[in-house]
Order: sequence, then structure tokens, then C-alpha cells
Amino acid sequence: VQLQASGGGLVQAGGSLRVSCVVSGRTFSNYNMGWFRQAPGKEREFVASIDWRASSKSYTDSAKGRFTISRDNMKNTVSLQMNNLKPEDTAVYYCNAVQFRDGHYEAKWDYWGQGTQVTVSS
Repeated sequence: VQLQASGGGLVQAGGSLRVSCVVSGRTFSNYNMGWFRQAPGKEREFVASIDWRASSKSYTDSAKGRFTISRDNMKNTVSLQMNNLKPEDTAVYYCNAVQFRDGHYEAKWDYWGQGTQVTVSS
């Protein structure tokens, strides 16, 4: 599998960014997909998920009301629209297939790709 994330950058607090991830090497539409992020010195954490039909979406509490996940199965792409960004959103953002296990979402694939850096200045 290859995961090519893009769209990150530097933005001021309150601004918006849209990150996207193109997936190749797998039948994209077979998988529920998600976004994770890893801030410096912290463990990678779940941000949002979307099922294969885009009919069900889930968000971590800090993303609710600010982030919107979407997917395009024709383009093998999953995206995350991030509004009202905060400095604590600063992290490298990664996409992966997701599975719900033991009450939480986790990545399905071992490979993460390079991710895309999002930096929010105060």
C-alpha cells in the first residue's frame, strides 16, 4: 500500500487547511478510512474516520464541529477539512485504513507514509 498525504502547511490560529491522502495498492472502496496525527513528543492519535460508503463519520472530541472528513472512491482519496485551527492541532497528519477495536479506532495497515505537516501559529 502507498499513502500519499498532502495539503499541510503553516496557518494562523483560526485559519483553515484541507489535507488529502491518495491511497494506492489497495482497493480503496473496500476500507473504512481515517486520519491520525502525531504531535512532537506525543503518541499518534486518532482524529476522524469515515466508512467505505461515506455514510458514517466519527471524530475525536477535539475535532468535532471543526473538522470534516470526506472521501472520493473514484479518486482513491480521503480528505480532512480543518477549520478554526488551534495551536494544539499542530502535528503531522497521516491517513490509514481504520478498524474499531476494544472501544477505539486504530490503524489497520502497518505502513503510514510520510504524512503531511500542519503547523498552527498563535
